[in-house]
Amino acid sequence: MRPLSALLSLFVLSVPGHVTAQELPALGGDSTKVSVSGLSSGGFMAVQYSVAWSSEVMGVGVVAGGLYNCGFVFSADPIGQCMQKPWSATSSWSAVRDFAKAGTIDAATNIARQRVYLFTGQNDTVVAPAMMRSVFNFYVTAGVAGPALRFVDTLPASHAFVSATVGGKCSATDKAYVVKCKVGSTFYDQPHEVLDHIYGLKAPAATTLSAKPIAFDQRLYGGDAGQMADKGYAYVPARCRRAGAGCAVHVVFHGCLQSADSLGSDEIYAKLGYNRWADKNGIIMLYPQVDKNPLAMNPYGCWDWWGYTGLGFQLRHGGQIGAVHQMVARLLTAG
Repeated sequence: MRPLSALLSLFVLSVPGHVTAQELPALGGDSTKVSVSGLSSGGFMAVQYSVAWSSEVMGVGVVAGGLYNCGFVFSADPIGQCMQKPWSATSSWSAVRDFAKAGTIDAATNIARQRVYLFTGQNDTVVAPAMMRSVFNFYVTAGVAGPALRFVDTLPASHAFVSATVGGKCSATDKAYVVKCKVGSTFYDQPHEVLDHIYGLKAPAATTLSAKPIAFDQRLYGGDAGQMADKGYAYVPARCRRAGAGCAVHVVFHGCLQSADSLGSDEIYAKLGYNRWADKNGIIMLYPQVDKNPLAMNPYGCWDWWGYTGLGFQLRHGGQIGAVHQMVARLLTAG
């Protein structure tokens, strides 16, 4: 007779939709080249993560996101106060300094050395352009200056990622929140702009990818504590699997309703455009996921920037921030 543990394992693996425990590969990534970006709630999370772990993050891209700690201060009305009104950049910066002094996030002075890309669409009615100007002022206050700080507000985009390869009309609301916007005779390539601003890309986009995205079990990295999806995705260029490759790591935080489960497609983690630039430039792409969960006060599958996972969501030990940090640490571990 089979041992009880074996029978339980057989039962678990037979449950429809169950994610077999698969680890991220240990790739020995370059710990000095970790960066993040995101849209909407993912933009808020990109700010949160890069502030909480500022000693480890060299760059951040924020597309229609918002200020650090705003959702905590205005937890009763985060949409009205943090997405439609420009909260004080000074108040946000004061919160960063206070948390840093308490030791719950990294030193605030680290932020000044980050490379920052900010974007707001002129037709964004979800996160007001004025909000992103406050985010710009936050980074000015933090000491990010000159060419390291880039603010793009010249495209008639709606609330969306801007892709050169997939998406709806620039100014229209797209169900996947991905649009295409022309600049002159070419389409604006936001994945390129983000990665190039942060890393200074040396190689062109791959016309044929050297690998396929992989799925991994987020529960192995504490994803349950952050009410995250069971499954996340990563794109690992073939060159990054070689010993001593020392590839960079870039994390993309999707927006609300943009997880693979919510969309029912691979539009964000496979088609948005990041992978084609990452491939030849030696960048490992990490796409953590949060699915819709009405029972957890998260019916749209948003990243937590207002506290639905509990107190401390914006700190290093926060459920989602801590889980993603474990995923990044795995990719940085030598195999």
